[in-house]
Amino acid sequence: MLRLLLLLAALALAPSPPSAQVVDNGTIPPNSLAEKSRVRIETSAGPITVEVDVRHAPVTAKNFLRYVDARRYDGAVFYRALKLLPDGSAGLVQGGIRDARKLYPAIRHEPTTETGLTHDDGAISMARAAPGSAQADFFLIVGKVPSLDADAKTSGDNQGFAAFGHVVDGMETVRKILGQPTDPNRGEGVMKGQMLTEPVKIISARRDGEGV
Repeated sequence: MLRLLLLLAALALAPSPPSAQVVDNGTIPPNSLAEKSRVRIETSAGPITVEVDVRHAPVTAKNFLRYVDARRYDGAVFYRALKLLPDGSAGLVQGGIRDARKLYPAIRHEPTTETGLTHDDGAISMARAAPGSAQADFFLIVGKVPSLDADAKTSGDNQGFAAFGHVVDGMETVRKILGQPTDPNRGEGVMKGQMLTEPVKIISARRDGEGV
């Protein structure tokens, strides 16, 4: 039951793409091909640095880097905080692009059974509706949430979410966002009460070492 609730909660807010086309990897900048790339996300709550794993989750990681390199996360927001435990020791914060004009086509789903990555503390993963619908929205994990991993033993949508890296610096910022007030009247269905009262702005997202 907990796994079902988590899946419903995570899926409910994923945007519905205009089409479920796979990103043409040929359009992704060549400098996306390093095995791992670090991205510094400057937010109004503080900085977060993530290391994306291009080797193990190439489709998902390169898609994220494509948005970073095009500076399309600039001005986006973290808008959701889901506390799985009252003390905030487990949960997720979700952010992404609200302007549909900035979205690239959806990408092929990379389940954790394929990549070997898991939704452990600090994991970064893609939000989605159906498998193959992820575009730009992503979430960061606090604590361990293995119920978001793919699990062939369960029924229904058992593909989980596409983890593609980890926070390497700034977990205090992630926890700060998770602890922000949420509006009890906003959100629909299982999402009700998970929307941040004041979204946290993503000021910029740049590869490590790049300027503003």
